[in-house]
Amino acid sequence: MRFILPVGLIATTLAIAPVRFDREKVLRVKPRDEKQANLIKDLAQTNQLDFWYPDATHHVAPNMTVDFRVSEGESQSIQSALDQNQMHYEILIHNLQEEIEKQFDVKEDTPGRHSYAKYNNWDKIVAWTEKMVHKHPEMVSRIKIGTTVEDNPLYVLKIGKKDERRKAIFMDCGIHAREWISPAFCQWFVYQATKTYGKNKIMTKLLDHMNFYVLPVFNVDGYIWSWTQNRMWRKNRSKNQNSKCFGTDLNRNFNVSWNSFPNTESPCTEIYRGPAPESEKETKAVTDFIRNHLNSITAYITIHSYSQILLVPYGYTTELPPNHKELAKIAKISTDVLSTRYETRYIYGPIASTIYLTSGSSLDWAYNLGIKHTFAFELRDKGKFGFLLPESQIKPTCKETMLAVKFIAKYILKHTS
Repeated sequence: MRFILPVGLIATTLAIAPVRFDREKVLRVKPRDEKQANLIKDLAQTNQLDFWYPDATHHVAPNMTVDFRVSEGESQSIQSALDQNQMHYEILIHNLQEEIEKQFDVKEDTPGRHSYAKYNNWDKIVAWTEKMVHKHPEMVSRIKIGTTVEDNPLYVLKIGKKDERRKAIFMDCGIHAREWISPAFCQWFVYQATKTYGKNKIMTKLLDHMNFYVLPVFNVDGYIWSWTQNRMWRKNRSKNQNSKCFGTDLNRNFNVSWNSFPNTESPCTEIYRGPAPESEKETKAVTDFIRNHLNSITAYITIHSYSQILLVPYGYTTELPPNHKELAKIAKISTDVLSTRYETRYIYGPIASTIYLTSGSSLDWAYNLGIKHTFAFELRDKGKFGFLLPESQIKPTCKETMLAVKFIAKYILKHTS
Protein backbone atom coordinates (compact mmCIF):
# COMPACT_ATOMS: atom_id res chain seq x y z
CA MET A 1 0.00 0.00 0.00
CA ARG A 2 1.35 3.38 -0.97
CA PHE A 3 1.51 5.99 1.73
CA ILE A 4 0.50 9.42 0.44
CA LEU A 5 1.70 12.46 2.31
CA PRO A 6 -0.75 15.33 2.64
CA VAL A 7 0.19 18.17 0.27
CA GLY A 8 0.77 20.59 3.17
CA LEU A 9 3.29 18.24 4.71
CA ILE A 10 5.18 17.84 1.44
CA ALA A 11 5.38 21.63 1.17
CA THR A 12 6.72 21.84 4.71
CA THR A 13 9.37 19.19 4.16
CA LEU A 14 10.48 20.98 1.00
CA ALA A 15 10.67 24.33 2.77
CA ILE A 16 14.21 25.62 3.07
CA ALA A 17 15.61 25.77 6.56
CA PRO A 18 16.49 29.36 7.53
CA VAL A 19 20.14 30.33 7.10
CA ARG A 20 22.12 30.14 10.33
CA PHE A 21 25.14 32.29 11.14
CA ASP A 22 26.81 30.30 13.90
CA ARG A 23 30.26 31.66 14.80
CA GLU A 24 30.26 34.03 11.82
CA LYS A 25 32.12 37.23 12.59
CA VAL A 26 31.85 40.88 11.67
CA LEU A 27 35.25 42.53 11.37
CA ARG A 28 36.14 46.21 11.23
CA VAL A 29 39.30 47.26 9.38
CA LYS A 30 40.64 50.70 8.56
CA PRO A 31 43.08 50.49 5.63
CA ARG A 32 45.88 53.05 6.05
CA ASP A 33 46.87 53.28 2.40
CA GLU A 34 46.08 52.10 -1.13
CA LYS A 35 48.02 48.86 -0.61
CA GLN A 36 45.91 47.89 2.41
CA ALA A 37 42.69 48.93 0.65
CA ASN A 38 43.66 46.67 -2.26
CA LEU A 39 44.33 43.79 0.12
CA ILE A 40 40.70 43.96 1.34
CA LYS A 41 39.52 44.03 -2.29
CA ASP A 42 41.71 40.99 -3.06
CA LEU A 43 40.33 39.11 -0.03
CA ALA A 44 36.81 39.87 -1.26
CA GLN A 45 37.65 38.31 -4.64
CA THR A 46 38.61 34.99 -3.08
CA ASN A 47 36.28 34.91 -0.04
CA GLN A 48 32.56 35.35 0.53
CA LEU A 49 32.63 38.70 2.32
CA ASP A 50 29.34 40.42 3.07
CA PHE A 51 30.08 44.15 3.20
CA TRP A 52 28.07 45.99 5.86
CA TYR A 53 29.86 49.31 5.45
CA PRO A 54 30.51 50.40 2.77
CA ASP A 55 27.99 48.24 0.90
CA ALA A 56 30.42 46.98 -1.77
CA THR A 57 34.12 46.23 -2.28
CA HIS A 58 34.79 48.90 -4.87
CA HIS A 59 34.03 51.66 -2.37
CA VAL A 60 36.87 50.57 -0.08
CA ALA A 61 39.44 53.35 0.15
CA PRO A 62 42.34 54.39 2.42
CA ASN A 63 41.30 55.68 5.87
CA MET A 64 37.76 54.39 5.47
CA THR A 65 36.19 52.29 8.21
CA VAL A 66 35.24 48.97 6.60
CA ASP A 67 32.85 46.49 8.26
CA PHE A 68 32.28 43.07 6.74
CA ARG A 69 30.83 39.70 7.70
CA VAL A 70 32.88 36.56 7.24
CA SER A 71 31.91 32.90 7.61
CA GLU A 72 33.27 30.68 10.38
CA GLY A 73 35.29 28.68 7.82
CA GLU A 74 36.99 31.72 6.31
CA SER A 75 37.47 33.91 9.36
CA GLN A 76 40.77 32.29 10.40
CA SER A 77 42.49 32.79 7.03
CA ILE A 78 41.13 36.36 6.73
CA GLN A 79 42.45 37.27 10.17
CA SER A 80 45.83 35.69 9.34
CA ALA A 81 46.05 37.70 6.10
CA LEU A 82 45.27 40.91 8.01
CA ASP A 83 47.87 40.05 10.69
CA GLN A 84 50.56 39.26 8.09
CA ASN A 85 50.00 42.65 6.48
CA GLN A 86 50.08 44.44 9.84
CA MET A 87 46.51 45.60 9.43
CA HIS A 88 44.82 46.47 12.65
CA TYR A 89 41.30 45.04 12.89
CA GLU A 90 38.58 44.79 15.48
CA ILE A 91 36.03 41.99 15.89
CA LEU A 92 32.70 43.80 16.22
CA ILE A 93 30.64 40.62 16.43
CA HIS A 94 32.13 37.26 17.49
CA ASN A 95 29.08 35.07 16.89
CA LEU A 96 26.50 36.51 14.53
CA GLN A 97 23.82 33.92 15.31
CA GLU A 98 23.99 34.82 19.01
CA GLU A 99 23.58 38.53 18.20
CA ILE A 100 20.59 37.76 15.95
CA GLU A 101 18.91 35.96 18.83
CA LYS A 102 19.89 38.68 21.32
CA GLN A 103 18.14 41.34 19.22
CA PHE A 104 14.80 40.39 20.74
CA ASP A 105 15.60 41.71 24.20
CA VAL A 106 12.25 43.39 24.97
CA LYS A 107 9.37 41.50 26.55
CA GLU A 108 5.95 41.82 24.87
CA ASP A 109 3.94 44.51 26.74
CA THR A 110 0.42 43.28 26.18
CA PRO A 111 -0.23 40.29 23.91
CA GLY A 112 -2.52 41.31 21.04
CA ARG A 113 -1.47 44.96 21.19
CA HIS A 114 0.85 46.37 18.56
CA SER A 115 4.24 46.96 20.17
CA TYR A 116 6.38 49.94 19.21
CA ALA A 117 9.25 48.66 21.34
CA LYS A 118 9.63 45.43 19.37
CA TYR A 119 10.45 44.51 15.77
CA ASN A 120 7.27 43.52 13.97
CA ASN A 121 7.01 41.05 11.10
CA TRP A 122 5.07 41.86 7.93
CA ASP A 123 1.79 40.29 9.07
CA LYS A 124 1.81 42.41 12.21
CA ILE A 125 2.59 45.54 10.20
CA VAL A 126 -0.31 44.91 7.79
CA ALA A 127 -2.71 44.41 10.72
CA TRP A 128 -1.33 47.61 12.26
CA THR A 129 -2.03 49.65 9.07
CA GLU A 130 -5.68 48.55 9.26
CA LYS A 131 -5.85 49.36 12.94
CA MET A 132 -4.48 52.89 12.43
CA VAL A 133 -7.13 53.65 9.80
CA HIS A 134 -9.85 52.20 12.03
CA LYS A 135 -8.65 54.15 15.07
CA HIS A 136 -8.15 57.51 13.31
CA PRO A 137 -10.49 57.51 10.30
CA GLU A 138 -10.53 61.31 10.09
CA MET A 139 -6.74 61.49 9.95
CA VAL A 140 -5.34 58.26 8.49
CA SER A 141 -6.12 56.56 5.20
CA ARG A 142 -4.44 53.57 3.60
CA ILE A 143 -3.55 53.67 -0.08
CA LYS A 144 -2.48 50.56 -1.98
CA ILE A 145 0.08 51.93 -4.45
CA GLY A 146 0.96 48.59 -6.07
CA THR A 147 2.15 45.06 -5.42
CA THR A 148 5.52 43.36 -5.11
CA VAL A 149 7.06 40.62 -7.24
CA GLU A 150 5.56 38.07 -4.86
CA ASP A 151 2.20 39.83 -4.98
CA ASN A 152 2.31 41.41 -1.54
CA PRO A 153 0.55 44.78 -1.25
CA LEU A 154 2.50 48.04 -1.03
CA TYR A 155 0.64 50.28 1.41
CA VAL A 156 1.14 53.99 1.96
CA LEU A 157 -0.48 55.58 4.99
CA LYS A 158 -1.62 59.14 4.42
CA ILE A 159 -1.68 61.17 7.62
CA GLY A 160 -3.42 64.52 7.66
CA LYS A 161 -6.64 66.09 6.42
CA LYS A 162 -8.46 65.07 3.27
CA ASP A 163 -7.22 68.06 1.24
CA GLU A 164 -4.93 66.79 -1.55
CA ARG A 165 -3.62 70.25 -2.41
CA ARG A 166 -1.82 70.80 0.86
CA LYS A 167 1.94 70.46 1.09
CA ALA A 168 3.06 66.91 1.73
CA ILE A 169 6.15 64.98 2.75
CA PHE A 170 6.78 61.47 1.41
CA MET A 171 8.69 59.17 3.74
CA ASP A 172 9.71 55.55 3.14
CA CYS A 173 11.26 52.89 5.35
CA GLY A 174 12.70 49.44 4.76
CA ILE A 175 14.09 49.74 1.22
CA HIS A 176 16.85 47.36 2.38
CA ALA A 177 15.39 44.25 4.01
CA ARG A 178 17.87 43.71 6.84
CA GLU A 179 17.65 47.28 8.20
CA TRP A 180 14.85 46.48 10.66
CA ILE A 181 15.12 49.68 12.69
CA SER A 182 13.90 51.55 9.61
CA PRO A 183 10.31 50.13 9.42
CA ALA A 184 10.23 50.41 13.22
CA PHE A 185 10.69 54.17 12.84
CA CYS A 186 7.90 54.55 10.25
CA GLN A 187 5.52 52.78 12.64
CA TRP A 188 6.62 55.01 15.50
CA PHE A 189 6.18 58.15 13.38
CA VAL A 190 2.57 57.30 12.46
CA TYR A 191 1.78 56.32 16.04
CA GLN A 192 3.22 59.51 17.51
CA ALA A 193 1.70 61.78 14.84
CA THR A 194 -1.81 60.44 15.52
CA LYS A 195 -1.36 60.16 19.29
CA THR A 196 0.04 63.66 19.88
CA TYR A 197 -2.21 65.57 17.44
CA GLY A 198 -4.12 68.12 19.49
CA LYS A 199 -1.67 67.70 22.40
CA ASN A 200 1.74 68.53 20.98
CA LYS A 201 1.93 72.05 19.55
CA ILE A 202 4.37 71.27 16.70
CA MET A 203 2.65 68.07 15.55
CA THR A 204 -0.77 69.74 15.67
CA LYS A 205 0.46 72.62 13.55
CA LEU A 206 2.12 70.28 11.06
CA LEU A 207 -0.98 68.13 10.61
CA ASP A 208 -3.26 71.14 10.42
CA HIS A 209 -1.32 72.43 7.42
CA MET A 210 0.31 69.47 5.69
CA ASN A 211 0.01 65.76 4.90
CA PHE A 212 2.48 62.94 5.30
CA TYR A 213 2.64 59.93 2.99
CA VAL A 214 4.37 57.11 4.86
CA LEU A 215 5.44 53.83 3.23
CA PRO A 216 6.22 51.64 6.28
CA VAL A 217 7.93 48.86 4.27
CA PHE A 218 9.22 49.55 0.76
CA ASN A 219 10.83 46.14 0.20
CA VAL A 220 8.09 43.87 1.54
CA ASP A 221 9.27 40.58 -0.04
CA GLY A 222 12.84 41.12 1.13
CA TYR A 223 11.63 42.06 4.61
CA ILE A 224 9.56 38.86 4.87
CA TRP A 225 12.59 36.86 3.65
CA SER A 226 14.82 38.49 6.29
CA TRP A 227 12.35 37.30 8.96
CA THR A 228 11.75 33.78 7.66
CA GLN A 229 14.87 32.67 5.75
CA ASN A 230 17.91 34.92 5.89
CA ARG A 231 18.30 37.67 8.48
CA MET A 232 21.07 39.26 6.40
CA TRP A 233 19.03 39.62 3.19
CA ARG A 234 19.21 43.11 1.61
CA LYS A 235 17.63 43.11 -1.87
CA ASN A 236 14.12 42.42 -3.10
CA ARG A 237 13.18 38.90 -4.27
CA SER A 238 12.89 39.21 -8.03
CA LYS A 239 14.19 36.39 -10.21
CA ASN A 240 17.10 37.45 -12.40
CA GLN A 241 17.31 36.16 -15.96
CA ASN A 242 20.18 33.79 -16.68
CA SER A 243 21.32 33.90 -13.06
CA LYS A 244 20.85 31.73 -10.02
CA CYS A 245 21.12 34.85 -7.84
CA PHE A 246 17.93 36.51 -6.67
CA GLY A 247 17.08 40.13 -6.05
CA THR A 248 17.71 43.70 -7.07
CA ASP A 249 18.92 46.47 -4.78
CA LEU A 250 15.90 48.78 -4.96
CA ASN A 251 18.08 51.74 -3.98
CA ARG A 252 20.13 51.30 -7.17
CA ASN A 253 17.06 50.87 -9.39
CA PHE A 254 15.95 54.49 -9.72
CA ASN A 255 16.32 56.33 -13.00
CA VAL A 256 19.17 58.61 -12.03
CA SER A 257 22.67 57.96 -13.32
CA TRP A 258 21.46 54.36 -13.33
CA ASN A 259 24.23 52.77 -15.41
CA SER A 260 27.16 54.96 -14.42
CA PHE A 261 28.89 52.33 -12.24
CA PRO A 262 29.80 48.97 -13.82
CA ASN A 263 30.12 47.39 -10.35
CA THR A 264 26.31 47.29 -10.07
CA GLU A 265 25.91 45.08 -13.19
CA SER A 266 26.13 41.61 -11.65
CA PRO A 267 22.91 40.03 -10.29
CA CYS A 268 24.97 38.25 -7.62
CA THR A 269 26.16 41.46 -5.94
CA GLU A 270 24.30 43.04 -3.04
CA ILE A 271 24.07 46.29 -5.04
CA TYR A 272 22.69 44.84 -8.30
CA ARG A 273 20.85 47.68 -10.06
CA GLY A 274 18.36 45.49 -11.95
CA PRO A 275 18.00 44.96 -15.72
CA ALA A 276 16.66 48.51 -16.33
CA PRO A 277 15.77 51.64 -14.35
CA GLU A 278 12.45 51.15 -12.53
CA SER A 279 12.46 47.48 -13.63
CA GLU A 280 11.24 46.46 -10.18
CA LYS A 281 7.54 46.57 -9.31
CA GLU A 282 8.30 48.19 -5.95
CA THR A 283 10.38 51.01 -7.47
CA LYS A 284 7.79 51.59 -10.20
CA ALA A 285 4.92 51.79 -7.69
CA VAL A 286 6.76 54.39 -5.61
CA THR A 287 7.97 56.50 -8.54
CA ASP A 288 4.50 56.51 -10.12
CA PHE A 289 2.90 57.55 -6.84
CA ILE A 290 5.38 60.38 -6.26
CA ARG A 291 5.07 61.61 -9.86
CA ASN A 292 1.27 61.63 -9.52
CA HIS A 293 1.50 63.72 -6.35
CA LEU A 294 4.32 65.98 -7.42
CA ASN A 295 2.21 69.11 -7.15
CA SER A 296 1.94 68.60 -3.37
CA ILE A 297 5.08 66.64 -2.32
CA THR A 298 7.64 69.22 -1.23
CA ALA A 299 10.06 66.96 0.63
CA TYR A 300 11.25 63.36 0.50
CA ILE A 301 12.74 61.47 3.46
CA THR A 302 14.11 57.92 3.29
CA ILE A 303 15.14 55.95 6.38
CA HIS A 304 18.07 53.49 6.41
CA SER A 305 20.60 52.08 8.86
CA TYR A 306 23.31 52.08 10.12
CA SER A 307 26.07 54.69 10.84
CA GLN A 308 24.33 57.79 12.26
CA ILE A 309 24.50 60.05 9.23
CA LEU A 310 22.02 62.47 7.67
CA LEU A 311 22.61 62.52 3.91
CA VAL A 312 21.63 64.99 1.20
CA PRO A 313 22.15 64.87 -2.61
CA TYR A 314 24.09 63.98 -4.61
CA GLY A 315 25.32 60.39 -4.57
CA TYR A 316 26.31 59.95 -8.21
CA THR A 317 28.52 63.04 -8.48
CA THR A 318 30.64 65.14 -6.16
CA GLU A 319 29.05 68.26 -7.68
CA LEU A 320 26.78 70.04 -5.23
CA PRO A 321 23.12 70.78 -5.97
CA PRO A 322 22.10 74.45 -6.39
CA ASN A 323 20.49 74.66 -2.93
CA HIS A 324 23.26 72.77 -1.17
CA LYS A 325 23.83 75.51 1.44
CA GLU A 326 20.19 75.38 2.48
CA LEU A 327 20.18 71.55 2.66
CA ALA A 328 23.40 71.56 4.70
CA LYS A 329 21.89 74.11 7.10
CA ILE A 330 18.73 72.00 7.58
CA ALA A 331 20.85 68.85 8.05
CA LYS A 332 23.10 70.55 10.59
CA ILE A 333 20.20 71.83 12.71
CA SER A 334 18.37 68.47 12.39
CA THR A 335 21.39 66.54 13.69
CA ASP A 336 21.84 69.10 16.51
CA VAL A 337 18.18 68.74 17.47
CA LEU A 338 18.44 64.93 17.31
CA SER A 339 21.38 64.93 19.74
CA THR A 340 19.46 66.90 22.41
CA ARG A 341 17.59 63.79 23.53
CA TYR A 342 20.33 61.22 24.23
CA GLU A 343 23.46 63.00 22.95
CA THR A 344 23.60 60.69 19.92
CA ARG A 345 26.06 62.20 17.44
CA TYR A 346 25.31 62.25 13.73
CA ILE A 347 27.40 63.62 10.91
CA TYR A 348 25.80 65.07 7.78
CA GLY A 349 26.60 65.94 4.17
CA PRO A 350 26.19 64.92 0.51
CA ILE A 351 26.22 61.14 -0.11
CA ALA A 352 29.22 61.17 -2.48
CA SER A 353 31.64 63.01 -0.18
CA THR A 354 30.26 61.84 3.18
CA ILE A 355 30.14 58.10 2.46
CA TYR A 356 30.84 57.10 -1.16
CA LEU A 357 29.67 57.54 -4.75
CA THR A 358 26.48 55.70 -5.53
CA SER A 359 24.09 55.46 -8.49
CA GLY A 360 20.35 54.98 -8.94
CA SER A 361 19.36 56.13 -5.43
CA SER A 362 15.87 57.25 -4.45
CA LEU A 363 17.29 60.42 -2.87
CA ASP A 364 18.96 61.68 -6.06
CA TRP A 365 15.98 60.63 -8.17
CA ALA A 366 13.49 62.57 -6.02
CA TYR A 367 15.76 65.63 -6.04
CA ASN A 368 16.17 65.59 -9.82
CA LEU A 369 12.43 65.12 -10.23
CA GLY A 370 11.99 68.55 -8.65
CA ILE A 371 11.64 67.79 -4.92
CA LYS A 372 14.35 70.13 -3.68
CA HIS A 373 14.37 68.99 -0.05
CA THR A 374 15.46 65.34 0.09
CA PHE A 375 17.11 63.60 3.04
CA ALA A 376 18.32 60.09 3.90
CA PHE A 377 18.78 59.07 7.52
CA GLU A 378 21.23 56.31 8.42
CA LEU A 379 19.98 55.48 11.92
CA ARG A 380 21.80 53.89 14.88
CA ASP A 381 24.29 52.59 15.55
CA LYS A 382 27.89 53.12 14.51
CA GLY A 383 28.69 49.42 14.11
CA LYS A 384 28.69 47.66 17.50
CA PHE A 385 25.42 45.98 16.48
CA GLY A 386 25.17 47.17 12.87
CA PHE A 387 21.98 45.78 11.34
CA LEU A 388 21.20 43.91 14.57
CA LEU A 389 20.29 46.84 16.78
CA PRO A 390 18.66 45.36 19.91
CA GLU A 391 14.97 46.05 20.51
CA SER A 392 15.87 47.93 23.68
CA GLN A 393 17.28 50.66 21.41
CA ILE A 394 14.16 51.00 19.21
CA LYS A 395 12.36 53.58 21.35
CA PRO A 396 15.40 55.80 22.01
CA THR A 397 16.31 55.68 18.30
CA CYS A 398 12.77 56.58 17.26
CA LYS A 399 12.40 59.34 19.83
CA GLU A 400 15.57 61.15 18.78
CA THR A 401 14.90 60.67 15.06
CA MET A 402 11.38 62.04 15.53
CA LEU A 403 12.87 65.35 16.72
CA ALA A 404 14.90 65.68 13.52
CA VAL A 405 12.01 64.71 11.22
CA LYS A 406 9.70 67.18 12.97
CA PHE A 407 12.30 69.92 12.53
CA ILE A 408 12.58 69.16 8.79
CA ALA A 409 8.77 69.16 8.43
CA LYS A 410 8.49 72.46 10.32
CA TYR A 411 11.12 74.00 8.04
CA ILE A 412 9.31 72.72 4.92
CA LEU A 413 6.02 74.14 6.15
CA LYS A 414 7.53 77.55 6.78
CA HIS A 415 9.97 77.93 3.86
CA THR A 416 8.49 76.20 0.81
CA SER A 417 5.72 77.51 -1.36
